[in-house]
Amino acid sequence: MLVRLLFVLLGLANIALGAWLWLGQPYSARDALPAADPGVPLLQLLSELPPAASSAAAPAASASLAAAAADTFAADASDERHCVALGPFATPQDVRVARQALEAKVERSRVRQEQATESGSWWVYLPPAANRVQALASARLLADRHVSDYFVVSSGEHANSVSLGLFKDPENARRRRDEVIAAGFPASMIQRAETVPAYWLDLVVPAGAGIDWRNPQLAGVQSHSTPCF
Repeated sequence: MLVRLLFVLLGLANIALGAWLWLGQPYSARDALPAADPGVPLLQLLSELPPAASSAAAPAASASLAAAAADTFAADASDERHCVALGPFATPQDVRVARQALEAKVERSRVRQEQATESGSWWVYLPPAANRVQALASARLLADRHVSDYFVVSSGEHANSVSLGLFKDPENARRRRDEVIAAGFPASMIQRAETVPAYWLDLVVPAGAGIDWRNPQLAGVQSHSTPCF
């Protein structure tokens, strides 16, 4: 009877030991093996990052790509061809000489003629009369008072006025006006605008072409961008 009791107790002890080993406490964190060697950072998926970190990562990458694209665009833009207009040239000969000097450095060129308004000579005159009869009477009075070099304007914007001369030098024009005023006439002076031709040279400049704008044929010539043609 005693032997049977010992055998039962030993069996129960074995069962209890097995249960403790199977269901017992895990190893402590202090005894756990490291996930990686010392000094080697752990890999993390983007989905494992905290929300703030994952939301900041995408804009940073986008900003880098945008900066790279901007640099590439700037580089491409500097390598593109462009078009410029040079002028104005006073004569066809001037624009022809400039065109020949630049012909080897451009893809193509063309010459344009425009009309430009510039200040001209100074005009001394008597204001227009009401009609031609009164204008002729004013001319006779000028002759009676020994004022010469005049004529009556018969048509146009200043019809029936009396012209007293055109002067390049404004000082000479003032002297003439004062002389006629001293003789008793209401003389005036104005600077007349003149329409003159102006010539422009349009150029299509290829990428990377070096053009020396200090070329003697371009002295005093302006330049600005223009649509390509």
